[in-house]
Amino acid sequence: MKKTIALLTGGTTGEWVISVKSAATIAQNIDSNLYEVYKIMLNDKGWFYEPADSVKIDIDKNDFSLTLEGRKIKFDGVFIAIHGSPGEDGKLQGYFDMLSIPYTTCDALTSSITMNKGYTKAIVSDIDNLFVAKSVQIFKDGNYSLAQIKQDLKLPYFVKPNSGGSSIGMSKVKHANDLDAAVEKAFKEDTQVLIEEFVSGREFSIGVYSANGAITVLPTTEVIPSNEFFDFEAKYTPGSTQEITPGSMSDEEYQRVHQIIKDVYKKLNCRGVVRVDYFLEHETNKFYFIEINTIPGQTATSFIPQQVAAMGISLKEFYSGLMKETLG
Repeated sequence: MKKTIALLTGGTTGEWVISVKSAATIAQNIDSNLYEVYKIMLNDKGWFYEPADSVKIDIDKNDFSLTLEGRKIKFDGVFIAIHGSPGEDGKLQGYFDMLSIPYTTCDALTSSITMNKGYTKAIVSDIDNLFVAKSVQIFKDGNYSLAQIKQDLKLPYFVKPNSGGSSIGMSKVKHANDLDAAVEKAFKEDTQVLIEEFVSGREFSIGVYSANGAITVLPTTEVIPSNEFFDFEAKYTPGSTQEITPGSMSDEEYQRVHQIIKDVYKKLNCRGVVRVDYFLEHETNKFYFIEINTIPGQTATSFIPQQVAAMGISLKEFYSGLMKETLG
């Protein structure tokens, strides 16, 4: 018997464009012998299935079902491919938990916490061999002093919205008097802002997932942006970033990184596939945690498909393993 799966795409943030591309990659590579897939669009206008152009059939949110030609379709599981809200921040996970419908991602609590960069750093900070850049988390209407922050942190700083992905609203501050403008820019995206010391190092991004009862770390990707840092433009403009998969690391670094990544995955109680971004500091080769992405991009050029290919397995095999593990 095939399982009936809802592939959820869209979302309510600017990242919906990437989500639609991710869902296209996933849909093309799901094993049709095992799964019958319905692509469900979720956006500001509603939740619906589009069997043909300009035909929209609403989803019944009472039980997350679809009525098609008089037949009620209920789903055995959900593949969530929504980056940002409400797919990555725990909202949908809580909804599906209440309906007892399994899904492919981390649970509601982990999804919610990992959207908050400051809270995530606090949780992983005591993992062996893992370092976090010194930082200050400030709140929009909170009691903070930029003058004090300038004294406490060493230049240059990274200023970023504390939640959300895709590096929108992020700045690198080289002169203390530019901090105010950078904070104002970040507050346009979020009510919490993280100001952290810049770590000079090689940047990597690495996928890790659970399947067949084991945690598997994918080959890492080294990210060499032509911009000063890996911002939204560098991330989504073809050719603006050099991405090398597998990234070059010594055997010792490779083993150390793998252990840290598995420890992060366990400590944050992750499920499914997640991606961890990190620096290897230039002078020390210390591993500095940047952030974790619990619904990493699956577009044709995204890191996870690149890393799956470098590992020598097909996306069909990869997604099948992921779905068996999370959807039962």
